[in-house]
Amino acid sequence: MDIITLFKQSVPALLSGLSVTLEVTAIALVLATILGLAFGMLSISTNKVLKLVATIYVDIIRGTPLIVQAFFIYFGLPAALNIKIPAFTAGVICISLNAGAYLVEIFRAGIMAVDKGQMEAARSLGMPYGKTMKLVILPQAIRKMVPAFINQFIISLKDTSLLSVIGIRELTQSGEIIIASNYRSFETWSFVAVFYFIIIMALTYAAKAMERRLQI
Repeated sequence: MDIITLFKQSVPALLSGLSVTLEVTAIALVLATILGLAFGMLSISTNKVLKLVATIYVDIIRGTPLIVQAFFIYFGLPAALNIKIPAFTAGVICISLNAGAYLVEIFRAGIMAVDKGQMEAARSLGMPYGKTMKLVILPQAIRKMVPAFINQFIISLKDTSLLSVIGIRELTQSGEIIIASNYRSFETWSFVAVFYFIIIMALTYAAKAMERRLQI
């Protein structure tokens, strides 16, 4: 079988795997953004207990490999709690928790990068802290965070390849299944790499374009 024929036969399965990869990444990033913002606010809190909670979360997630987190969520928790977690759900939870820990630092850095005078000026006008953060600080911080956020999206997309170990039929596992049927490892992994490369390069250029636009 020539490589063109092999590619044509592989495309449907690879596109199916790619759609799962993008779906997991998109859902996980929405949840990770919520986690990142929530714990990011805790990390800049003057309350030491709240700050400690955020620090523990970030340290645990950033201090353990993603594949261990996937095994813990998919195999460990069900065994301990006597429940069943679908592979897709476990994958989304894993990527969400992992990306969320990194987004905590992105949110914290973005908020801290806003001039302190902005907060002081708003508070001097009688605006409460929460409203000031929502209407004054966060809009400015988000502009600074967008490039880093898109970069985390790219990292999380690549991290989904590790979810093949818990049975999610994303792009990487789709490649493994194709190889099991045709034994053409070199060509198939080349196809998988090309699919990842195209998506990641598209996101990279989008990030650069957005960064240039935000600097205008």
